[in-house]
Amino acid sequence: MRTLYVTDLDGTLLRKEQCLSEYTIKTLNALIEKGMLFSYASARSSYSASKVTKGLNINIPVILQTGVMIKDLQKGILLKGHFFQQDKVTKILDEMMEKDVHPVVYSVQNDEEKFSYLHNRINDLTKEFLSSRQTDPRNRPVENIEELTEGNLFYITTVDQYEKLVGFYEKYKEEYHCVFQREYYSQEYWLEIMPKDASKANGVKELAELLQADKIVVFGDSMNDIDMFAVADEAYAVENAMEELKQAATGVIGSNEEDGEAKWLYEHACIE
Repeated sequence: MRTLYVTDLDGTLLRKEQCLSEYTIKTLNALIEKGMLFSYASARSSYSASKVTKGLNINIPVILQTGVMIKDLQKGILLKGHFFQQDKVTKILDEMMEKDVHPVVYSVQNDEEKFSYLHNRINDLTKEFLSSRQTDPRNRPVENIEELTEGNLFYITTVDQYEKLVGFYEKYKEEYHCVFQREYYSQEYWLEIMPKDASKANGVKELAELLQADKIVVFGDSMNDIDMFAVADEAYAVENAMEELKQAATGVIGSNEEDGEAKWLYEHACIE
């Protein structure tokens, strides 16, 4: 049986310092070398995910931006992408601006990923988010909403107070794939809006089909993992996971700080 293992990154495989332990890197690389099909499904971009997984020798495509795209990082090829309709996404952004909400918008422009924002209309939380990304080649501050909506848009994210974001979540959660939760590290509220077909669940299913995998095993810690738990044959929540995810899991394993996932895979991974 050909088994595909897919993990969330933040709070699951990564430690709280947003890095991998030496044990996890060594253990997973040894299993991958023996033939384990191992990938990740993250809200991160390819640029950000590559930085925090440095040293991990993943040799199959990965799922990025909460399922918006599947990318072969070794070849730099986008294998699957989901994008907004231009007129509809402009409507969402206009409404956000009217309600004094400050989104960061991700797009593909001339085959390059970019994240754009109105540099003179961002709140302190967004400034903090952007402060560590000033040298990121995707960074694209803009002057107006026309520039903000250039390219093929695939992801909107914003961080703010619960009261300012919950209305957008309730309004758009049926039409789009929306994730609304407190962030693992900062505990602020984040709202993510993506095309309806973009999800970790669909990403995992598409990747399994691409690799002709017979079985799917996933790992996670938060509510943006629950949809991929639903489509997996087995789903494991780390000890530090949200209680709702633990209830949906096949089992609970050690925490991210204890290398719980790597230890589980060392004991249980099926190698061809």
